[in-house]
Amino acid sequence: MSYVNMPLSDLKIIDLSRLLPGPFCTMLLADFGAQVIKIEEPKKGDYIRWWPPLLKGVSGFHIVLNRNKKSVSLNLKSEEGQEIFRRLVKSADVLVEGFRPGTMEKLNLGYHELSRLNPRLIYCSITGYGQTGTMRNKAGHDINYLAVSGVLSYSGTKATIPTVPGVQIADIGGGALPAAFAIMMALYVREKTGRGDYIDISMTDISVMWNCLRWGKLIADGIIPEPGDDMLNHGFACYNVYKTKDGRYMALGALEPQFWKNLCDTVGRSDLNSPDYFVPGEHQKKLKEELAAIFSSKTQKEWIDIFSKVDCCCEPVQTLDEVIKNENFISKGLVVKMNHDSWGSYFQLGNAFRFKNIKPAIRFHAPELGQHTQEVLHELGYSHSYMEELKNKEVI
Repeated sequence: MSYVNMPLSDLKIIDLSRLLPGPFCTMLLADFGAQVIKIEEPKKGDYIRWWPPLLKGVSGFHIVLNRNKKSVSLNLKSEEGQEIFRRLVKSADVLVEGFRPGTMEKLNLGYHELSRLNPRLIYCSITGYGQTGTMRNKAGHDINYLAVSGVLSYSGTKATIPTVPGVQIADIGGGALPAAFAIMMALYVREKTGRGDYIDISMTDISVMWNCLRWGKLIADGIIPEPGDDMLNHGFACYNVYKTKDGRYMALGALEPQFWKNLCDTVGRSDLNSPDYFVPGEHQKKLKEELAAIFSSKTQKEWIDIFSKVDCCCEPVQTLDEVIKNENFISKGLVVKMNHDSWGSYFQLGNAFRFKNIKPAIRFHAPELGQHTQEVLHELGYSHSYMEELKNKEVI
């Protein structure tokens, strides 16, 4: 098969973001060839570089999120640093930042200022609460955005407090992925109009959209969602998680009648195959107890073997180390073995986007802080002696 060689290779992105949302967004674009120049504060860099656990002194988080990028250390509070930054912007296609509203404007590097230098620039701001509204200046993290958006209010079971998800839904699903989508949309429009645009991504606002199913239910029945009250939220026996004999878990998603029937027949309980399985009510508690007893009678491995040829939507809850060793994911390129001169051998997280004629690639490791500063400044025309002067002044 002949793949398109890095379809975004002519795209230059300036990435000012830190931690998770912005870096995940630019990582996706970099995997498809975009030149991502990560601007970092001299000596400090992106905070996530230093978050433990470390692999030979480098955070595993940084290794995953910032592969395929170049790092330029630059003090944007200095006049020289701002001048270099403006020169970078003149030839850039996209800028991504995740500061609080108004921060870039205080540096005279906001959208209106930079769009005068480069009218084709697409400027994307990723914040917790957006550029407008009463909460725009508040600090926050994933847990706060999920709380304010309502998502957390019905997560978990009735027996627990609202459950914090194991992955950062708001950061990634409310920030990184929508930002990448919006950037590509803006690039598409730019091809037609020749003009760039400003993108305001609020992780909370987009998390509100993740309520779509429960929103629809609420406007239909007027019942406020609660933990464990719905067919997709621990409320139904046919869509739940069950503990096995060895303390592991199986995830059951037998919503449709044919899947439920197959399950009941397979576990020798055809008597449970009643239309009531898909009706809310007190009987669901009894049905859950029945299934809990059934699943606790065998180990997870035994259930895997039993359901391996049964079409009933029942799968094991895998640990992450099992995912990394899973041949299904390895064969699809989601687990990539790499070797670094300093870090040694490690497994990189692959890219899950699939096309017929396009293929993402992990071209190089996450950069050291400021690793590409001189290379990028040289391309802008700065002399070696001037770069040494900037280095002494802690501009780079």
